Amino acid sequence: MAFIALHPQPDAGFTANITIDGEYRPDAATLSDIADEPVRRWREVAESVTVTDRRDIGSPAAPGLTQKLTFTAVAGGVRRDLPQSHVYLSMLDVDDPHERAVIRLVLTAAATQHDAVPGDFQDFLRTVRPDTAAQS
Repeated sequence: MAFIALHPQPDAGFTANITIDGEYRPDAATLSDIADEPVRRWREVAESVTVTDRRDIGSPAAPGLTQKLTFTAVAGGVRRDLPQSHVYLSMLDVDDPHERAVIRLVLTAAATQHDAVPGDFQDFLRTVRPDTAAQS
């Protein structure tokens, strides 16, 4: 994990959080294929996992995908319904668009928090952009 941000107000022992990670993906996997990967991993450890929404976003030059899923798992010794919102952003190499990095940003919140924190997540997402400054 490259980054984690915690919401300042926990709900019954669970703290909403935003995580960011990414990886170099020169393969031919679509963003939908990449978004399926954490769903498969959650199905190995969670009681139930459901993808409730998935949408393509962005443009051919800057493709992205959003997905929402819910799962039930034990966190902090308590069984919880934990909705997640995922955003996948492809960062294409300007010289070779087949070369890319995929950034994944995930909001995880308790079901009781999930309607209250998306605004914070959207505000955070608006700040994410590649550093296009020339390297010297």
